[in-house]
Amino acid sequence: MFPIGDENERGHGPAFVSLAFIGLNIAVFLLLQGGGGPSGEEFTYGYSAVPFEITNNVDLVGPEEIVVDGTPVPIPQEPGPSPIFLTLLTSMFMHGGWLHIGGNLLFLWIFGDNVEHRIGHIPYLVFYLVAGVIASLAQILIDPGSIIPTLGASGAISGVLGAYLVMFPTNRVTVLFLRFPMRVPAIVAIGLWAVFQFINGLGAFAVTEETAGGVAYMAHIGGFVAGLVAGLVFRAIFHEPRRPRNAPTFR
Repeated sequence: MFPIGDENERGHGPAFVSLAFIGLNIAVFLLLQGGGGPSGEEFTYGYSAVPFEITNNVDLVGPEEIVVDGTPVPIPQEPGPSPIFLTLLTSMFMHGGWLHIGGNLLFLWIFGDNVEHRIGHIPYLVFYLVAGVIASLAQILIDPGSIIPTLGASGAISGVLGAYLVMFPTNRVTVLFLRFPMRVPAIVAIGLWAVFQFINGLGAFAVTEETAGGVAYMAHIGGFVAGLVAGLVFRAIFHEPRRPRNAPTFR
């Protein structure tokens, strides 16, 4: 079940912050990461969030090794920002490949604007960044000594999904199911995504450096839970506009 659009209210201007985040992610990926190619490896490894660096306040600048199935595997490391804690922010604007960035930004494009319009541009900007940091910390918590870099906007976007689920549970989301488009409530579309994250995240509690890498499910869970909590606060503070709805539009 893959989302491709959602129900929106007419009468709103552009979601400037969401669009800015989308543009910034694309710019970082193309200009600083070299589109995921070799030319961007120094920046990618230097500005990703490495749990060991965060928990020990140290910047690893040379290759480190982990052992996988008895075989030493080098993990590249490059100089990062000072202080190294800034990688908690820089890493959420970086991606590992075209599918990674494409999927993340599609979700942000679909779900970010409704949340931004409801709470306002500045609160949304702060919320997005805080959710991203919380997501990174959740991933670090399960293996604080890991030297494997983590990166991606999915933690922050998971926060957006959590807030959307609480604030717009009945909004219709257009999804592809078995290659056919269908409309389902947000609580179904996002709820199934969340269940998948929690099921896969259970294995993260037994993570070791031999099995680490791949999808950072605990970051997704951490960001999503932060979004759920924030959504409850937003729903109490930012009430639905009293003007009548116009015909729904879909992207």
